[in-house]
Amino acid sequence: MVKNMTEGSIPRHLITYAVPLILGNLFQLTYNAVDSIIVGRFIGKEALAAVGTASPVMNIIILGISGICIGASVLMSNFFGAGQEEKVKQEMATTAVFGVYFSIVIVVLGIGLTKPLLRALYVPEAILGIASLYLKIIFLGAPFTFFYNAIASALKSVGDSKTPLKFLAFCSVLNGALDVIFIGGFHFGIICSAVTTVIAEALSAALCIIYVYRRIPLLQLKPQEFKVDRELLKQTLQYGSVTALQQSCQPVGKLLIQGAVNPMGVDVMAAFNAVNKIDAYAFTPEQSISHAMTTFVAQNCGAGKEERIRKGFRAGMALEFCYWVMICTAVLLLREPLMRLFVTGEAADIVALGSGYLGIMAFFYVFPGFTNGMQGYFRGRKHMKMTLLGTFIQTSLRVIFVYILVPKMGLKGVAFACAIGWTMMLAVEIPCYFHSLKADSGTAVRQRPDRAQ
Repeated sequence: MVKNMTEGSIPRHLITYAVPLILGNLFQLTYNAVDSIIVGRFIGKEALAAVGTASPVMNIIILGISGICIGASVLMSNFFGAGQEEKVKQEMATTAVFGVYFSIVIVVLGIGLTKPLLRALYVPEAILGIASLYLKIIFLGAPFTFFYNAIASALKSVGDSKTPLKFLAFCSVLNGALDVIFIGGFHFGIICSAVTTVIAEALSAALCIIYVYRRIPLLQLKPQEFKVDRELLKQTLQYGSVTALQQSCQPVGKLLIQGAVNPMGVDVMAAFNAVNKIDAYAFTPEQSISHAMTTFVAQNCGAGKEERIRKGFRAGMALEFCYWVMICTAVLLLREPLMRLFVTGEAADIVALGSGYLGIMAFFYVFPGFTNGMQGYFRGRKHMKMTLLGTFIQTSLRVIFVYILVPKMGLKGVAFACAIGWTMMLAVEIPCYFHSLKADSGTAVRQRPDRAQ
């Protein structure tokens, strides 16, 4: 259902938009964990390792696709808020046509370069063959991944975050069911795991397309409307490439941090991997609130409603703070039981290491809540370079201080390094926020769009 965020209750808009995203992302995290369990238990550790080694390459592709789709979504939200429905359609058409060519390039290059990419990641020869086969099949699903993300972004840009969640949940459950039947029941190998993933991606894209052509006239394109607007494509790629680069900072940073943790021994490595999973669950709602703020700000920026943007930003940051109070309390109370989920009763040292880390990090979760809120605001304003700068500062300082603190403090040093990175990120972004308020307000007064009648 299309939702105009330029009118009505601001907190209600943000909450009703963010909650489906939170549920969807948490669901996806849970499904990914279950999928790995199925592969590991029914195919073997080699297959589990192969899937794991393919993940960095898959993440790069997903980052590129999601970056372009986020750029398109911000533009569509802006046009929708301004009442420029034809512009919304033009951006949708431009993204779709570009997506066809972009997906073909990904498939051709991906399949051709699979083995060199895996060798560059030092994948052992023992699993290189099955990892390569798995990844080639996954590359074939790139067009479906692009179109699901593109249409989901379009729906989110007009305020509908629930429908993509429903399709994602259905297809993820289907994927899991197929894995259980064909891998667990019929003992098919890793090829089956890749094929079921591609089937789920194709079905999710198809369901989104069918839904749009049945329910959302605003996004329905006729055959003659599938044309590329060069100016819109330029803007989409400009915003999308910066966003993709910004998002890639995080996985690169994690790889570097892993390099500092690994020399500390197996117990520290195991504890670190466990707390990373818990951190992912804690961060996801903060990121979802941020995405809600992006759409809200972009729509109201298009409508020229500066005062409403300010109120929306304050409401979003208040939601981030309230969520932090809840997650901080929950993690402090449950940190030991959570750690025990990942290990057997004999691994008391790992539980102690992880619990010590979480006891500190629970308080620090407030910082990514605020940084995500700032990022959501800047994305909605189309200040993508600011989001890149903030993420680069945070990631760089976090990595530097991890290498300084971890040898002295152990796993707790990672928590303090993260806090330092987030603090410096806020130190840069907060002044930029107040500067942008003045600059963007002046621009809005001079260039306020005429809304469609």
